[in-house]
Amino acid sequence: MKTMSTNFLTLGIETSCDDTAVAVLKNDGEVLAEFLSSQIKDHARFGGVVPEFAARKHLENILPLIDVTLEKAGITGKDLSLIAVTQGPGLMGSLLVGVGTALALSQAWDVPVIGVNHIEGHMFAPMIEASLEPPFLSLIASGGHTEIIKADSFGKYAMLGVTRDDAAGEAYDKAAKLLGLPYPGGPEIDKLAREGNPFAFEFPIPMKNTPQVEFSFSGLKTALLWQVKKLKDSGQELPVNDLCASFQRAVTEALVAKVSLAVRLTGIKNVTASGGVAANSALRRALSEGRWNTYLPSPSRCTDNAVMIALAGRYAWVRGVRNQDGLAPDPSLELPLTI
Repeated sequence: MKTMSTNFLTLGIETSCDDTAVAVLKNDGEVLAEFLSSQIKDHARFGGVVPEFAARKHLENILPLIDVTLEKAGITGKDLSLIAVTQGPGLMGSLLVGVGTALALSQAWDVPVIGVNHIEGHMFAPMIEASLEPPFLSLIASGGHTEIIKADSFGKYAMLGVTRDDAAGEAYDKAAKLLGLPYPGGPEIDKLAREGNPFAFEFPIPMKNTPQVEFSFSGLKTALLWQVKKLKDSGQELPVNDLCASFQRAVTEALVAKVSLAVRLTGIKNVTASGGVAANSALRRALSEGRWNTYLPSPSRCTDNAVMIALAGRYAWVRGVRNQDGLAPDPSLELPLTI
């Protein structure tokens, strides 16, 4: 990416769901410090994220995390050029903690603050480690989102297609629960799938041959449910590795098929992928083998992180975006679309 100044320091804050993340970015690519406090172990016993519990953990973690991040970066709050914070979408309680903290620090340090759309943040994740300019296509695949977005320029986006029902990550979590695997389901299925036969079971590839760029995973989840029931009713021991591998193959083929369709429809050859599912080994391999140029963030930056928020906020600020009516958390915040 192009460097737009020589000493622009952005503090990124991400608290949209259950991870508290803070980072300091210098200019448009140098990460001075980043830390993340994960709540996976806290929520695993519930089989999913408990919103109020997540908000309380953010309250505990955010200020100590900011302190240690600034210390590692070798700066103070008053050295910052900008604070970028996730405004939405996400869990209301979690967003309140992040936005409230950012506003308070903005006043204390006399540093401007800008709200960032969480989805736009994911779109910027691959650009920390690779030089990429629009136009490009972005696959966002996570527990709450599955969509393909066309970026004509930074800040000008068109939604090409979304999921009709479950997001890909949500489907992974539900599949893991059916198989008796721990939460979160995606990493566990990915690990077990490596020891399984992806062709052991012929699960349907949802929406694979439809002419629209859209997704659906509820039918695939149901197919897995009936296959598990059939095996249990016959008294067989569940071949969990094979079930994981076959399920993962179906999800991967569904995602890649729609990326391929989007490339054909738009003629755009640069493709990014981000969100938690983009850390999946089978999906990363399949996307990298496609007839397009693939840009993937490192697995640790596929999931929610503050570096992507800092970079998205930095670019929004440079192109003149301001919080005209004040900054407030918005759980249903939509990506600004041109079409």
